[in-house]
Amino acid sequence: MLKTISSYTLVLLSLIILNSCKKEYESVQSIDDRKIEEYIAGNNITNAIKDPSGFYYQVLSQGSGEPFKNSDSVLYKVTVKSLLNGTVYYNSPVNTNIGTYVGYSSSLLGLNVPGVRMAIGSLNSGGSARVILPSYLAFGKNGNTTNGVPSNELIDVTITTFPEKNQRLLDDRLIREYIQSKGLTALKDPLSGVYYIKVQDGTGTLPIDLSTTLKGNYTGRYLDGTVFETNVDGSFSFTLETLTANWDVLTKFTQGAKVRILIPSSEAYGTAGSGTVGGILPNAILDFDVEIVEVTN
Repeated sequence: MLKTISSYTLVLLSLIILNSCKKEYESVQSIDDRKIEEYIAGNNITNAIKDPSGFYYQVLSQGSGEPFKNSDSVLYKVTVKSLLNGTVYYNSPVNTNIGTYVGYSSSLLGLNVPGVRMAIGSLNSGGSARVILPSYLAFGKNGNTTNGVPSNELIDVTITTFPEKNQRLLDDRLIREYIQSKGLTALKDPLSGVYYIKVQDGTGTLPIDLSTTLKGNYTGRYLDGTVFETNVDGSFSFTLETLTANWDVLTKFTQGAKVRILIPSSEAYGTAGSGTVGGILPNAILDFDVEIVEVTN
């Protein structure tokens, strides 16, 4: 009888221990969801929408343009940071922007994040949104060493779209705003959309066309003044037809002229940028100071 009681007691104790262990264990998914819910409640966020997969998205500013459709182009910038401590892991560079179709906008730092596409799809052009990602839908237990994201980090993504859905229109507005902010007087080439400023008249007499061999000095910058390349020893020899960036407005000048050229990205290195010439960013507007040193026909 004693043996029977002891056996039952052991089984009962084992079940109690097992149940106790189960109650103490909490999955990463459960922990993430609880922390996000606590954050939303503690910050009085009332318009966050939860997707069944676990992420939340919140409209910060609806925008005043047309509603986005999956087939639309969207031009935007992103910030990726820690939800709980605010550490910024990624910011779109100042001198560029992301450009893709809404339906393809899920990619984020090498991840496929449907929440980004869903958030953009809830906006009008010019609007902004926020996506809150649990770690299991973000970088998980491995984190992201490239951007310094630690293991099991809750991610807060802010997406800011531009009113324009066309890169050329966006570039043109940014150039015009830059010219106005600097008090400059510039002319716009009607064919290329390139803006140019005559700094100094030329003294030469030979005309310049696209196949003319030129030698020149130049300095290339982004609109924030960051220099990406310069050559001012007079050794740069070129023809306009062989340049990637559109300097064709130099045909309006002669030897000795100094010209400032503001080039929309579509007339420069486009959506790909350049990893070989100064590491030029995608969708970057370029600002060149050019001096025509020598003209050879």
